[in-house]
Amino acid sequence: MQSKRTLFLIEIAIFTALALILDLLPFLSFKVWAQGGSISFAMIPIFIVAFRWGLKGGLISGFLLGILQVATGTAWIAHPVQGLLDYPVAFLVLGFAGLLAPAVQTALKNNNTKRFISMVTLGVLIGVTLRFIAHFVAGVVFFDSLIDGMNIWVYSLVYNGSYLIPSFIINVAAVSFLFNKRPNLIAATTK
Repeated sequence: MQSKRTLFLIEIAIFTALALILDLLPFLSFKVWAQGGSISFAMIPIFIVAFRWGLKGGLISGFLLGILQVATGTAWIAHPVQGLLDYPVAFLVLGFAGLLAPAVQTALKNNNTKRFISMVTLGVLIGVTLRFIAHFVAGVVFFDSLIDGMNIWVYSLVYNGSYLIPSFIINVAAVSFLFNKRPNLIAATTK
């Protein structure tokens, strides 16, 4: 039991660090906007943890990534509440993909590729949608005074959708490919 807990903590630390590295490497992160928002591979390790360890692992790993972005100075913060929504909260909610960990693991174990890909897609969609909501609310509430001549709701929708939609597609493809080619990556139990 203790070795399983140790493995859980080590994997969260390693995958969270990997997520931060993927976010910091300029050739693996394509900045869309000057104030933040990039198409990157940083969410992939968080989704791996979520699908391996379930909700708890995904939430912890996502939260830590958000905190590390603030700690390393890569965060763009205009207001403390906006910073909270755009970083710890937005990355924490990626972990909700872990709700589908049992379904993803069962489909992979049963060699049901269609169900496996649909469960990964749904899990990533849940995480990215919740992240979008956090960024969208932060954009509407805190950037209204910075945007002239455009509806803030439309601006926040376009701004955040412009990098999260491509990121969603990349993450579904990458996570599905990794687990399909290396099914032992998902060998952890969610119990």
